[in-house]
Amino acid sequence: MGMTQPQRTRPNNLTALLAEGFAHHQAGRMTEAERIYTQILVSEPDVFDALHLRGLIYHQRGDHRGALSQIDAALRIDPDNLLGLNNRGLVLNALGRFDEAIVSYARALALQPDFPEALLNLGNTLKDKRRFDLALACFDQALAARPDYAEAHYNRGNALFALGRFSEALASYDRALQLRPNLAEVHCSRGTVLHALDRPDDALAAYNRALALRPDYADAYNNRGIVLHVLKRFDEALANYDRALELHPRYADAFLNRGATLYELRQFDESLESCDRALALSPDCAEAHYHRGNALKGLCRFEEAAASYERALVLRPDYPEALNNCGVTLHQLKRFAEALSQYQRAQSLLPDSSDAHYNESLCRLLIGDLEPGWQKYGWRWRTAHMESDRRTFDRPLWLGASDIAGKTILLHSEQGFGDTIQFCRYVPLVTARGTRVILEVQDSLRELAATLAAPVEVVSRGPPLPDFDLHCPLLSLPLAFSTRIATIPSATPYLSADPQAIVDWETRLGPPGRRRIGLAWSGRPAHTNDHNRSIPLRSMLPLLNGIDATFVSLQRDVRPADADVLRERNDVLPFGNDLKNFADTAALIANLDLIIAVDTSVAHLAGALAKPVWLLLPYIPDWRWLLDRDDTPWYPTARLFRQDETRRWEPVVTRIHACLREC
Repeated sequence: MGMTQPQRTRPNNLTALLAEGFAHHQAGRMTEAERIYTQILVSEPDVFDALHLRGLIYHQRGDHRGALSQIDAALRIDPDNLLGLNNRGLVLNALGRFDEAIVSYARALALQPDFPEALLNLGNTLKDKRRFDLALACFDQALAARPDYAEAHYNRGNALFALGRFSEALASYDRALQLRPNLAEVHCSRGTVLHALDRPDDALAAYNRALALRPDYADAYNNRGIVLHVLKRFDEALANYDRALELHPRYADAFLNRGATLYELRQFDESLESCDRALALSPDCAEAHYHRGNALKGLCRFEEAAASYERALVLRPDYPEALNNCGVTLHQLKRFAEALSQYQRAQSLLPDSSDAHYNESLCRLLIGDLEPGWQKYGWRWRTAHMESDRRTFDRPLWLGASDIAGKTILLHSEQGFGDTIQFCRYVPLVTARGTRVILEVQDSLRELAATLAAPVEVVSRGPPLPDFDLHCPLLSLPLAFSTRIATIPSATPYLSADPQAIVDWETRLGPPGRRRIGLAWSGRPAHTNDHNRSIPLRSMLPLLNGIDATFVSLQRDVRPADADVLRERNDVLPFGNDLKNFADTAALIANLDLIIAVDTSVAHLAGALAKPVWLLLPYIPDWRWLLDRDDTPWYPTARLFRQDETRRWEPVVTRIHACLREC
């Protein structure tokens, strides 16, 4: 806002009044200043300075239409007044009349081409119109006229940031701060560009400096929350958003970011509420609809989630994250063709979208489209939740194309215990190619894996590895062998228990007069799908009603609530403390007639041992169990019991109980 001491020649009393009004104005005493300007205009309606300055007061109060009327009246008196033309542009810009603002600045610059304030304001208007290159040129011209113009350096940094030229933007912000170290907004913008440069600690320091200068700076709190979210310091991020909202209760972006953080904290109801608050303030915010979809997905309200993602995509068709998560939701609704279409659209916008490629692989594998599914499954290593687990070796990756006869290959485990159990079946196929195999597994599986019917050196993960020529992760072996449903290596058993250990467990279990049934109801709590695949022990107990059998817990790790249930009962034998590794579990399972389990490593172990296993599966199961069948080509002795569209476990338990009574 251009303000200078009024310069027009007036009678002494008028000059004195203008000076008094201007002094009030500069000191922020707007009411007193306006009173004096009005007093002048009552007696002399054509005083440019009084009209112009009263227009600035209206503008500063937010009455932009009133301000424009006053400044236009002043310019009718002095059409070529540089400050009037410049400030008219500011008011028009505040009214969103950008093209008219540009004309006003241009008139001022036609009169004085090196007018720094007009160049700055023209640049800002062009920036608001997203014409960033032209805005940058204006800021450069302003700085050519006034090299020490801190505001121009700052706004130049904003234009460079919008152009993705982050390092140059940072240099402009730093120059602005050399000239005016206490500009809180520059420190805040500096934090934003440091975040974009992946310097989160420096970004936090910049936001802290902004807040030290301006403790009521809502934008700085909001932006600091964003960085803390990226650092997974979610509780701290939430506190920053809450502080921003205390200062600015109608801050749509803070509600939006708060919703995103609450989602990460798995507080889905609160996340949904926060996203709805954001949308009440900004109904056409695509990001708010997207995060609302995430919250609804977390609440398993998939139809509503899909609708939210679709609304986000109407507002922003080039939104790869919304396309990907819409695909995930459609997958949950068994609308697989639509899900695949969304993943492919996301990939067309962002070819390196690891999530979109990986989710496409899961969808294709689930529907039995194995060939492209295995190909796409390689993208798992580039997703956020698996990238840190990727193994890097200075030996080539083998995926089936080259001859490996006479060489040594390392086959290494990945993901969970069940994955290792399921895919170590491929080891004999690898050794049949004339290669020496080193099989690296989790330590608790080493003894069991050594029972594979193949010449293989089994080692635990952790200690230094023997020398090898090539390597392959276990879950890449189906790709290496071009596995189709008809060619799944399904012969069982391919693992076995130690004979003496079997006898020892037989002694502990006592005479086998009654059926022995093993139970496993939960997997690792850290598993990304644990909330769908695990069930509380209490929900499984109706299986025992009226069944003449000895029930045995196969859980090594029992959650506290389930431990309480076990202590209440004497009809489920708990052996968790005695199961030191999977070889122990295998020996116990060898003494059982049936295993009833959710989708966890115990189910895989029972199948690999060729023991009858009844598997409880969620409505949308893991890809390996395929769809709409009660058997699986992976384990011939398995029988699958699936949730129906209600996604509840009670009907599944009821069906299994009926089958137990029949057999």
